Amino acid sequence: MPGLPKASGPDGAVRTPPPEPVPFAPGSLLWDIAGDVRMLLALPTALVLQVAHPAVGAGVDDHSVFRTDPWGRARRSLHSLQLWIYGGEQALEEGRRLRRLHRTISGTDHNGRAYHALTPAYYAWVHATAYPVFLRAADCFSRPLDEDEQHRLYEELLRLGDILGIHRRDMPPTPEAFWRYFDAMVRDELEATAVVRELLDPRRPVAPPDGSPALLRRLWPLLRPPLARLNVFVTTGLLPPAARERLGLAWSDRDERRLRRFGALVRRTVPLLPERLRYLPLAYTARHQGLKAVPVQGRCPAA
Repeated sequence: MPGLPKASGPDGAVRTPPPEPVPFAPGSLLWDIAGDVRMLLALPTALVLQVAHPAVGAGVDDHSVFRTDPWGRARRSLHSLQLWIYGGEQALEEGRRLRRLHRTISGTDHNGRAYHALTPAYYAWVHATAYPVFLRAADCFSRPLDEDEQHRLYEELLRLGDILGIHRRDMPPTPEAFWRYFDAMVRDELEATAVVRELLDPRRPVAPPDGSPALLRRLWPLLRPPLARLNVFVTTGLLPPAARERLGLAWSDRDERRLRRFGALVRRTVPLLPERLRYLPLAYTARHQGLKAVPVQGRCPAA
């Protein structure tokens, strides 16, 4: 960009310094869609894509509390995600906090390869999974994004990467380049890791949500199996076809029709809800007050 100093990298190439992170504000595409409750249906799919990378899967397997505190982890992760978009200046601090949190996450994956959570390729992959999942979820549960919106969404995800400390050089620069990168990652890197298999097992024991009413706790043994099957079905269905095939997950035309019927139900039902139920709490507050920064009580503890 004109006026910005440039530096030379170790290979002698001229490098432009990364852009300064800028908080999101009303009018951005992510501001409009990231807080929609329908995005909750898509988050497990992003997680499956992330942990299908052996290094990321090993990091989650070794360091996450997703087995011992699944609801707490989900709540903290969701709060963090909402801060990225709706937290104003707090988004920048949250990005720094996440990098500090990941500094100590390292180990060896099942292939015997050392990993560190902040290895640029791994950290970027976790972020990159948002793009295909956002597109597929919008297509199923809201409306398909047109070509201009797809480019706009990708550019905003690059901006979000600035907030999270992900260098632009570690991300494909355009949607077209992204799909080449994504196809290569699926083909050459992803596998059905132990964490993938665990997340996609509907028999996985999960306790009722923390602090849930006594009635829900009593009914949980009856409710958990169908809810788990629905979660696995939707999670599998939202995966890109190449990723499903790579992970050995069956998906038929009949399954796709069932997902489309479920999506139509969601598409018709959610707009009828009161606004405070259509949006996650920070998103609702931001939309309702029209603020660029939302006052937040407390901090996100470790994942």
